[in-house]
Amino acid sequence: MTEYDAVFLSYDEPMANSLHARTQRTLGGSVKRLHGVHGMRRAFRLCAEVVDREQFFLADGDFAIDTGFDPAAVEPLDEGVSMRVWRAVNPVNGLSYGYGGLKLIRRSALREMGDAVDVLAALPGRIEFAQATAGITRFNQSPFHAWKAGFRECAMLARGSEYGMADDDARQRVEAWTSSRDGEFATYAAAGAREGIAFTREAARDAKQFDHLNDPTWLCARFTTAHGDQAVSG
Repeated sequence: MTEYDAVFLSYDEPMANSLHARTQRTLGGSVKRLHGVHGMRRAFRLCAEVVDREQFFLADGDFAIDTGFDPAAVEPLDEGVSMRVWRAVNPVNGLSYGYGGLKLIRRSALREMGDAVDVLAALPGRIEFAQATAGITRFNQSPFHAWKAGFRECAMLARGSEYGMADDDARQRVEAWTSSRDGEFATYAAAGAREGIAFTREAARDAKQFDHLNDPTWLCARFTTAHGDQAVSG
Protein backbone atom coordinates (compact mmCIF):
# COMPACT_ATOMS: atom_id res chain seq x y z
CA MET A 1 0.00 0.00 0.00
CA THR A 2 1.04 3.62 -0.51
CA GLU A 3 0.04 6.96 0.94
CA TYR A 4 -0.94 8.15 -2.55
CA ASP A 5 -4.02 7.56 -4.67
CA ALA A 6 -3.49 6.63 -8.33
CA VAL A 7 -5.36 7.22 -11.59
CA PHE A 8 -4.86 5.42 -14.90
CA LEU A 9 -6.04 7.78 -17.65
CA SER A 10 -6.88 6.08 -20.95
CA TYR A 11 -8.71 7.04 -24.10
CA ASP A 12 -8.52 4.43 -26.88
CA GLU A 13 -5.17 2.68 -26.32
CA PRO A 14 -5.39 -1.00 -27.38
CA MET A 15 -3.32 -2.26 -24.42
CA ALA A 16 -4.99 -0.06 -21.79
CA ASN A 17 -6.70 -2.89 -19.89
CA SER A 18 -3.54 -4.92 -19.42
CA LEU A 19 -1.43 -1.86 -18.59
CA HIS A 20 -4.00 -0.75 -16.02
CA ALA A 21 -3.78 -4.18 -14.38
CA ARG A 22 0.03 -3.96 -14.40
CA THR A 23 -0.14 -0.54 -12.75
CA GLN A 24 -2.45 -1.89 -10.05
CA ARG A 25 -0.14 -4.82 -9.30
CA THR A 26 2.87 -2.52 -9.04
CA LEU A 27 1.42 0.38 -7.07
CA GLY A 28 -0.85 -1.74 -4.89
CA GLY A 29 -4.34 -0.89 -3.75
CA SER A 30 -6.95 0.31 -6.21
CA VAL A 31 -5.77 2.33 -9.21
CA LYS A 32 -8.79 4.27 -10.40
CA ARG A 33 -9.55 4.20 -14.13
CA LEU A 34 -10.77 7.18 -16.15
CA HIS A 35 -11.47 6.18 -19.74
CA GLY A 36 -12.70 7.69 -22.99
CA VAL A 37 -13.12 11.31 -21.86
CA HIS A 38 -13.09 13.60 -24.90
CA GLY A 39 -10.92 16.68 -24.45
CA MET A 40 -7.51 16.31 -22.85
CA ARG A 41 -7.84 19.29 -20.54
CA ARG A 42 -11.24 18.06 -19.34
CA ALA A 43 -9.87 14.56 -18.76
CA PHE A 44 -7.01 15.81 -16.61
CA ARG A 45 -9.33 18.01 -14.59
CA LEU A 46 -11.67 15.08 -13.98
CA CYS A 47 -8.75 13.11 -12.55
CA ALA A 48 -8.75 15.56 -9.64
CA GLU A 49 -12.37 14.67 -8.89
CA VAL A 50 -11.96 10.88 -8.65
CA VAL A 51 -9.19 10.85 -6.03
CA ASP A 52 -9.48 11.30 -2.28
CA ARG A 53 -5.98 12.59 -1.54
CA GLU A 54 -4.17 15.77 -2.51
CA GLN A 55 -1.19 14.02 -4.10
CA PHE A 56 -1.70 11.09 -6.46
CA PHE A 57 0.06 9.08 -9.15
CA LEU A 58 -1.15 9.67 -12.70
CA ALA A 59 -0.32 7.17 -15.46
CA ASP A 60 -1.22 7.51 -19.14
CA GLY A 61 -3.15 4.76 -20.88
CA ASP A 62 -0.06 3.61 -22.79
CA PHE A 63 2.39 3.65 -19.86
CA ALA A 64 3.97 0.32 -18.92
CA ILE A 65 5.24 0.82 -15.39
CA ASP A 66 8.47 -0.87 -14.32
CA THR A 67 7.32 -3.65 -11.99
CA GLY A 68 10.28 -2.83 -9.74
CA PHE A 69 9.03 0.71 -9.11
CA ASP A 70 8.55 1.16 -5.34
CA PRO A 71 5.76 3.63 -4.50
CA ALA A 72 6.58 3.40 -0.78
CA ALA A 73 9.97 5.02 -1.48
CA VAL A 74 8.45 8.08 -3.19
CA GLU A 75 8.81 11.33 -1.26
CA PRO A 76 5.83 13.71 -1.24
CA LEU A 77 5.96 16.85 -3.35
CA ASP A 78 7.49 19.84 -1.61
CA GLU A 79 5.50 22.98 -1.02
CA GLY A 80 5.21 24.94 -4.27
CA VAL A 81 5.77 21.88 -6.48
CA SER A 82 2.70 20.90 -8.50
CA MET A 83 4.01 17.79 -10.26
CA ARG A 84 6.95 15.41 -10.46
CA VAL A 85 7.55 13.51 -13.71
CA TRP A 86 9.60 10.33 -13.98
CA ARG A 87 11.33 9.42 -17.22
CA ALA A 88 9.91 6.86 -19.63
CA VAL A 89 11.84 4.89 -22.24
CA ASN A 90 10.73 5.59 -25.81
CA PRO A 91 10.46 2.25 -27.68
CA VAL A 92 11.05 3.59 -31.20
CA ASN A 93 14.03 5.91 -30.77
CA GLY A 94 15.68 5.04 -27.44
CA LEU A 95 15.13 8.43 -25.80
CA SER A 96 14.43 8.52 -22.07
CA TYR A 97 12.80 11.68 -20.76
CA GLY A 98 9.53 12.90 -19.31
CA TYR A 99 7.42 12.18 -22.40
CA GLY A 100 4.76 9.63 -21.38
CA GLY A 101 6.27 9.19 -17.92
CA LEU A 102 4.63 8.49 -14.58
CA LYS A 103 3.54 11.56 -12.64
CA LEU A 104 2.95 12.47 -9.01
CA ILE A 105 0.58 15.43 -9.10
CA ARG A 106 -1.49 17.65 -6.87
CA ARG A 107 -5.26 17.57 -7.10
CA SER A 108 -5.40 21.29 -6.31
CA ALA A 109 -2.97 22.08 -9.15
CA LEU A 110 -5.19 20.32 -11.69
CA ARG A 111 -8.17 22.31 -10.46
CA GLU A 112 -6.23 25.54 -11.03
CA MET A 113 -4.69 24.54 -14.37
CA GLY A 114 -4.39 27.29 -16.93
CA ASP A 115 -4.24 27.10 -20.72
CA ALA A 116 -1.37 25.55 -22.67
CA VAL A 117 -1.12 23.32 -25.72
CA ASP A 118 0.91 20.82 -23.67
CA VAL A 119 -1.87 20.72 -21.09
CA LEU A 120 0.07 19.92 -17.91
CA ALA A 121 2.59 22.67 -18.65
CA ALA A 122 -0.11 25.08 -17.45
CA LEU A 123 -0.10 23.85 -13.85
CA PRO A 124 0.56 26.49 -11.19
CA GLY A 125 3.79 26.14 -9.24
CA ARG A 126 6.99 24.30 -10.14
CA ILE A 127 7.39 21.04 -12.01
CA GLU A 128 10.11 18.57 -11.05
CA PHE A 129 11.71 16.19 -13.53
CA ALA A 130 13.08 13.07 -11.84
CA GLN A 131 16.24 11.52 -13.27
CA ALA A 132 14.99 7.99 -12.59
CA THR A 133 13.09 5.97 -15.19
CA ALA A 134 9.75 4.49 -14.11
CA GLY A 135 8.77 2.49 -17.19
CA ILE A 136 8.19 2.48 -20.95
CA THR A 137 5.75 4.63 -22.90
CA ARG A 138 4.08 2.05 -25.15
CA PHE A 139 2.46 4.49 -27.56
CA ASN A 140 3.41 2.36 -30.58
CA GLN A 141 0.41 0.01 -30.34
CA SER A 142 -0.93 0.72 -33.83
CA PRO A 143 0.12 2.78 -36.86
CA PHE A 144 -2.20 5.60 -35.80
CA HIS A 145 -1.08 5.71 -32.17
CA ALA A 146 2.60 5.72 -33.17
CA TRP A 147 1.98 8.46 -35.75
CA LYS A 148 -0.04 10.54 -33.28
CA ALA A 149 2.72 10.39 -30.67
CA GLY A 150 5.35 11.62 -33.13
CA PHE A 151 3.05 14.26 -34.62
CA ARG A 152 1.97 15.82 -31.30
CA GLU A 153 5.35 15.71 -29.59
CA CYS A 154 7.35 17.14 -32.49
CA ALA A 155 4.74 19.80 -33.25
CA MET A 156 5.05 21.00 -29.66
CA LEU A 157 8.85 20.76 -29.60
CA ALA A 158 9.11 22.65 -32.91
CA ARG A 159 6.73 25.30 -31.59
CA GLY A 160 8.83 25.73 -28.44
CA SER A 161 8.66 23.63 -25.29
CA GLU A 162 6.22 25.03 -22.74
CA TYR A 163 8.27 23.38 -19.99
CA GLY A 164 11.26 25.63 -20.64
CA MET A 165 13.38 22.98 -22.36
CA ALA A 166 16.62 24.29 -23.87
CA ASP A 167 16.50 24.72 -27.65
CA ASP A 168 19.42 22.33 -28.20
CA ASP A 169 17.70 19.60 -26.18
CA ALA A 170 14.48 20.12 -28.14
CA ARG A 171 16.34 19.89 -31.45
CA GLN A 172 18.09 16.67 -30.42
CA ARG A 173 14.77 15.11 -29.45
CA VAL A 174 13.14 16.16 -32.71
CA GLU A 175 16.03 14.59 -34.63
CA ALA A 176 15.65 11.36 -32.68
CA TRP A 177 11.89 11.22 -33.30
CA THR A 178 12.26 11.86 -37.04
CA SER A 179 14.89 9.10 -37.21
CA SER A 180 12.79 6.53 -35.31
CA ARG A 181 13.53 3.06 -36.61
CA ASP A 182 13.30 0.65 -33.65
CA GLY A 183 10.26 -1.19 -32.36
CA GLU A 184 6.83 -1.74 -33.84
CA PHE A 185 5.37 0.96 -36.12
CA ALA A 186 8.53 3.09 -35.81
CA THR A 187 8.17 4.33 -39.38
CA TYR A 188 4.77 5.80 -38.51
CA ALA A 189 6.23 7.59 -35.48
CA ALA A 190 8.94 9.07 -37.73
CA ALA A 191 6.38 10.14 -40.33
CA GLY A 192 4.23 11.70 -37.62
CA ALA A 193 7.25 13.59 -36.31
CA ARG A 194 8.03 15.06 -39.72
CA GLU A 195 4.39 15.93 -40.35
CA GLY A 196 4.11 17.52 -36.89
CA ILE A 197 7.00 19.84 -37.71
CA ALA A 198 5.32 20.79 -40.99
CA PHE A 199 2.06 21.43 -39.13
CA THR A 200 3.83 23.84 -36.78
CA ARG A 201 5.03 25.84 -39.77
CA GLU A 202 1.47 25.87 -41.17
CA ALA A 203 -0.02 26.98 -37.85
CA ALA A 204 2.57 29.65 -37.07
CA ARG A 205 0.23 32.44 -38.23
CA ASP A 206 -2.84 31.11 -36.45
CA ALA A 207 -2.12 29.95 -32.90
CA LYS A 208 -5.65 28.56 -32.48
CA GLN A 209 -4.74 25.73 -34.85
CA PHE A 210 -2.54 24.26 -32.12
CA ASP A 211 -5.72 23.32 -30.25
CA HIS A 212 -6.08 20.53 -32.82
CA LEU A 213 -3.19 18.71 -31.14
CA ASN A 214 -5.55 17.84 -28.28
CA ASP A 215 -8.46 16.78 -30.51
CA PRO A 216 -8.41 13.01 -31.21
CA THR A 217 -11.04 13.26 -33.96
CA TRP A 218 -9.00 15.84 -35.88
CA LEU A 219 -5.80 13.84 -35.40
CA CYS A 220 -7.43 10.65 -36.70
CA ALA A 221 -8.75 12.48 -39.76
CA ARG A 222 -5.32 13.99 -40.44
CA PHE A 223 -3.73 10.55 -40.18
CA THR A 224 -6.18 8.82 -42.52
CA THR A 225 -5.89 11.63 -45.08
CA ALA A 226 -2.11 11.22 -45.18
CA HIS A 227 -1.76 7.47 -44.73
CA GLY A 228 -5.02 5.85 -45.76
CA ASP A 229 -7.27 3.58 -43.77
CA GLN A 230 -4.64 2.06 -41.51
CA ALA A 231 -5.57 0.25 -38.28
CA VAL A 232 -6.30 2.73 -35.52
CA SER A 233 -6.88 0.28 -32.68
CA GLY A 234 -4.10 -2.20 -33.33
